[in-house]
Amino acid sequence: MGRLCPQKAPENDTMTRPTTLPLLATPQPARHPAPTVKARSLAHLIFERPDLEQAERFLTDFGLVVCQRGEDVLYLRGTGPAPYCYRIHRAERARFVGFGLTLASRADLQKLARLPGASAIEPTGMPGGGERVRLSDPSGFTVEAVFGQAPSTPLQHRAPLPLNLADDSLRINATQRPPAAPPEVLKLGHVVLEVADYQATCAWYTQHLGMIPSDVQVLPDGSPAVAFMRLDLGDTPADHHTLALAQGFMPAYSHSAYEVVDADAVGMGQRVLRERGWKHAWGIGRHILGSQIFDYWQDPWGDKHEHYCDGDLFTAEHPTGLHAVSPEAMAQWGQRMPRSFTKPKMNLAAIRALLHNLRHSPDLTLRKLITLARLFA
Repeated sequence: MGRLCPQKAPENDTMTRPTTLPLLATPQPARHPAPTVKARSLAHLIFERPDLEQAERFLTDFGLVVCQRGEDVLYLRGTGPAPYCYRIHRAERARFVGFGLTLASRADLQKLARLPGASAIEPTGMPGGGERVRLSDPSGFTVEAVFGQAPSTPLQHRAPLPLNLADDSLRINATQRPPAAPPEVLKLGHVVLEVADYQATCAWYTQHLGMIPSDVQVLPDGSPAVAFMRLDLGDTPADHHTLALAQGFMPAYSHSAYEVVDADAVGMGQRVLRERGWKHAWGIGRHILGSQIFDYWQDPWGDKHEHYCDGDLFTAEHPTGLHAVSPEAMAQWGQRMPRSFTKPKMNLAAIRALLHNLRHSPDLTLRKLITLARLFA
């Protein structure tokens, strides 16, 4: 991709961009001209937890629905046709394992099965059936490529509330009373991961799964800090990002996001989760990159989960945007992002990983870590 020349920002986008766009001095993130396959949707997340019952309490309060339960595994879904979107295996310690992506054909599965380190094509043995190929990205996260899952019957959810706008009044002689209950999650929207080997990991997703960078946040030295990547669905609009990769000092889960029907569902989610004693992380507000109205909550192990609505949709032709990194670039309005939101979970293993990756990762430097820490302190 090379070094990009500065460009003038659009006149209607002065809130989100400086007068001159930043420079990106690295080959990635950039779309690949001929990817191995083009993933079609984000299928599910995979976690390990020591207590499935506690995990279930949080996730059902959050708005997911249990669809299958075993002694050592739990599956949850939203209201959409995906058979499940959240899989939890019982394990001694809590960790994020990876995620699944659906493919368009069995031929795409065969292409991925030929990649180095890929598994053979195998039955999923999970809700919806189908087949999968198991992969590992350059940062060690598991990626399950899935084809042939049978869709589930969608669950009913309430319609978006009609809004009385200044120039268009839809609601006459009627009040607004959204149900005081967990908001119905429609679908799994995206996952955000931190990685030390940033360039290799971005390149793997663009080359092998057809991800397109929608927006990239850039540090003053021209290196990317965050890439928001969407699926290539051609002329069909895709969510602003399905996967986001952030420069970190070790591979780590940042958060996952779940679409709800409207802003009142986001607000009611905050009320219900607060009343039931769960820990709030950040919100409510509206993002700049992606534009979602958002609210973040922590599960019992401190992992962040986001309710959102009203996100941006882009077709494949939409160009990549470049933006300078700053705390102000995180939201258009609402609570300023708290320092705790990006504070890493430090322990002996994390310190060892930090020291190892500072020595061995081509993308990680002490100067870059100090810059990020100062920006978000």
